[in-house]
Amino acid sequence: MCKFSKLNTELFIAKKIISNKDGNNRISRPIIKIAIIGIALGLTVMIASVAIVTGFKNQIRTKVIGFGSHVQIVNYDSNSSYETLPIDKNQPFYPFKNDIKGVKHIQIFVTKAGIIKTENDIQGAVLKGVGSDFDWSFFNKNLVEGKSFEVTDSVKSNNLLISQSIANLLKLKIGDAIEMYFIQDPPRMRKFNICGIYKTSLEDFDKLYVLVDIKHIQKLNGWDENQISGFEVITSDFDKIDEVAEEINFIVANNFNEDGSTLKAITIKEKFPQLFDWLELQNMNVWVILILMVIVAGFNMVSGFLILILEQTNMIGILKSLGSNNISIRKIFLYNASYLTAVGLFWGNIIGISLCVYQYYTGFFKLDSESYYVDVIPINIEVLDILMLNIGTMLITVIMLLIPSMIISKISPLKAIQFE
Repeated sequence: MCKFSKLNTELFIAKKIISNKDGNNRISRPIIKIAIIGIALGLTVMIASVAIVTGFKNQIRTKVIGFGSHVQIVNYDSNSSYETLPIDKNQPFYPFKNDIKGVKHIQIFVTKAGIIKTENDIQGAVLKGVGSDFDWSFFNKNLVEGKSFEVTDSVKSNNLLISQSIANLLKLKIGDAIEMYFIQDPPRMRKFNICGIYKTSLEDFDKLYVLVDIKHIQKLNGWDENQISGFEVITSDFDKIDEVAEEINFIVANNFNEDGSTLKAITIKEKFPQLFDWLELQNMNVWVILILMVIVAGFNMVSGFLILILEQTNMIGILKSLGSNNISIRKIFLYNASYLTAVGLFWGNIIGISLCVYQYYTGFFKLDSESYYVDVIPINIEVLDILMLNIGTMLITVIMLLIPSMIISKISPLKAIQFE
């Protein structure tokens, strides 16, 4: 009784089936093509879904961090109000000397609520006072008109940076002088000149924040030059902000100010928990899409697989009569199906990555920024994500094919040889 080589024979026969010149006349040909197209389209959708959702999360997260940094160090007794309790600027970790692991930059800030008034309109806003150490990279990237202002330790600047949302609401433009009123005892007013207009499309923040020289707010609050609302900490890795905050809390917990107060570190996730919880929920949408696409692609391949087995019943009978066992024959069809799945994955990668690259560089597909917080569909392509999608799709598809391949063991050699 003839025995087939376990190493080469199954693969050799599978290649012969694939390269069969008469394959175009087979009944299974259109069904297999549909299965390959299904896998290609499924992978295309999966790549696009992961790229879009991760891109969306990264952009929203970057914008929120641009307004509030990764970690803030504030007075332990401070609440969520924009009228903060002062802390002393003179701290052992400031100016930043790269002595806290994972920290790139530390800068000071002060916030104060106020009202912008023009001849016909008023608008509530929060002044964010920044110092000479402020990192302007985020706002410079999002400037649509004008420029940011320079802050020095000696001369107070009267310039102000506002958002396009506020400018549109109040019909303001570059070079306009505006008046801001502050409800305190006694009420006060300050005049500023608009030097720049920014737009992040994060409307809830754009309609809220205007940037000014920190010295204005210190004077309005009756603080000296060493009193601030807090420190903003920029880290090198968003995923490690909890570790950075924990280390900062360990450093500042036992340091008491002259008035007996102490400091605390809060992360951007703790400051805006609802926003970051909402971003995490986007992962659920991706998983639903991935599962559905893999199931659809798998069932498409199962259908083609069963037709292929039915079409090769005669060959199965001949192989069994020659002594080939069920496992060996199953390998032939699994090799065949794996090759067809790989073809589908190849075209899925080509289409999916090409679409993502095109959108990344052209921004062809637009979005309503008021609803989605971004102007165009954002894209974030990670090689690891694409590899995992390919490996996962291949493994799940092959596993799904193991069950229908068991039908081979039910085929009788005598009846199979006579099968037409």
